[in-house]
Amino acid sequence: MTETAPYTPPKVWTAEASSGGAFANINRPVAGPTHEKTLPVGEHPFQLYSLATPNGQKVTIMLEELLALGHQGAEYDAWLIRINEGSQFSSGFVDVNPNSKIPALLDRSTQPPTRVFESGSILLYLAEKFGALLPQDPAGRTEALNWLFWQMASAPYLGGGFGHFYAYAPEKFEYPINRFTMETKRQLDVLDRQLAEHPYIAGAEYSIADIAIWPWYGGLVLGALYNAAEFLSVQDYKHLGRWAAEIAARPAVLRGRRVNRVWGPEEDQLAERHSAADFG
Repeated sequence: MTETAPYTPPKVWTAEASSGGAFANINRPVAGPTHEKTLPVGEHPFQLYSLATPNGQKVTIMLEELLALGHQGAEYDAWLIRINEGSQFSSGFVDVNPNSKIPALLDRSTQPPTRVFESGSILLYLAEKFGALLPQDPAGRTEALNWLFWQMASAPYLGGGFGHFYAYAPEKFEYPINRFTMETKRQLDVLDRQLAEHPYIAGAEYSIADIAIWPWYGGLVLGALYNAAEFLSVQDYKHLGRWAAEIAARPAVLRGRRVNRVWGPEEDQLAERHSAADFG
C-alpha cells in the first residue's frame, strides 16, 4: 500500500480542496439553478424527471406496479435528466426539487400541480393517493414505513459510502472501503434475517418497502450494482438472494427498471417513457 502523509483539515474548508472523482464536474457547495431551462411536459397526470439510478428506479417501478393493478390514473411521462451533465440544476428542475436530486415528480391532476421530491416521499404519496402497495391496517402500515425509512437512512452508507469509495473514488483507500464494507454487510444481514421469516420485507404483502429496497440491495446481491457481489460474498445472504430474484422477475419491475436508462444492453434501455407502447 502506498504511504501517504496524514491529512490535517484546514481551519476553513474551501471548494478548491475538492479531490475530484467521478462526479467532480457537477459537485458544488451551493444550491440553486445554474441555468435557465423549462422542463418538458407531456399529456399524462404525472410528469417524472429522473434517471434509472436505484433511487430513480423506485418511482418507475412503483408507477408500473400501479398501472399493472389497474390504476389508470397513474399514467406518466418519464423525462430523462442527465445528472452527469448537470441537467438537475436547470431552473425548471429546481422548481420541482430545490435539492437538485432525481427523482422529481409533478402531479398535474391537482390544482395547482403538486411537486413531490425525495424517492421515499414519492412512494408514500403514490401509495396513499391510490390506496395501494401499503397495508391499510395500522400495524402493517407502520411496519412498511419502518422499512421505507430504514432504506432512506441506510442507502447513503451503501451509495455515498461503500459505492463511492469502492467504485467511484479517484483513488482506493483501505480505511474508508473497510469502514463502509463493514456497514454494508451489516445491512445485508439485517435484510437477510428479516427475509428468513417473511416473504417480503414488511411481512406477507409486497409493498413500497420492497420497491424502495430492491433497486439498492437487490441490485447489489444480483451483481448489477458496483460489480461488488464477489467482494461482498453476497451468496451468504440466501434469503435476501431469494427475495431479490423474485422481485426482479415481476413484469412491472422489468419494465420500470428500463425507464430513463441510457446505459447497458440496448434492450434494457428506454430513455423516455410516454405510454405502455414504448416498451415494444
